[in-house]
Amino acid sequence: MTPTHRTLTEKLIDPILATNPATPRVTYYDDGTGERVELSTVTLMNWAAKTANMVRDEFAAEPGTRVRIALPAHWQTAAVLLGCWWAGCEVLVGAEGSEGGDDTGSPAEIAFVAESLMQADSSAEARNADELLVLSLDAFGRPAADLPPGATDYATTVRLHGDRFMPQRIDADAPAMNGRSIADTADEARAAAAALHITDSDRVLAVAGWDDAGSIVTGLLAPFAAGASLVQVSNPDDAAMSRRFEIEKITADLR
Repeated sequence: MTPTHRTLTEKLIDPILATNPATPRVTYYDDGTGERVELSTVTLMNWAAKTANMVRDEFAAEPGTRVRIALPAHWQTAAVLLGCWWAGCEVLVGAEGSEGGDDTGSPAEIAFVAESLMQADSSAEARNADELLVLSLDAFGRPAADLPPGATDYATTVRLHGDRFMPQRIDADAPAMNGRSIADTADEARAAAAALHITDSDRVLAVAGWDDAGSIVTGLLAPFAAGASLVQVSNPDDAAMSRRFEIEKITADLR
């Protein structure tokens, strides 16, 4: 596939796969539960491929399909985002009309919602999508409890799909996130990485959520654009954070 017809996922991840496929790409901590999950680039992309295959084969996603995301910063969220972009979908994040939120005015055909956010105002637009997938975000793959009628459990469904994906050709000006094109989103990620002085040798610590397009670009895509490794922490504990710099060999801090 030519560079001008690559998905956002390919633009950001292919250079890493070519140079450092086995190194840690995302290390996720939840200091509230003690959870720690580390994924290499290959493992992360296996999950992304499963997600891309799932949305294409089960929910008829194709380039341009709109996908609403109502998920916290989490390693599974990274896999969902990369999978949706790999399938050529446009991701919608943030409340419509809010700063950094979706301003396309377009409803979503598919939505991914965290089980913990099912009753939250922030997931209201997602719950109105044609197809709703619910994520428990459990470290051991526990299914979401009490699924709404017609909803799909992500953890049990995504495992049924293959970990290799063949994307369709897509134009660089196709929408990637909240109306931004693939090319513009990739450029924003590279510019953010440069502004933050992130390089491919960095271990990047981040604690901010991925609630809108800007925070996703800065907190997730910029490290990927630089080829860096991301250490994402939820519910950060100050005492644990001070030790983590040494344990995880942190070299860049986005807090």
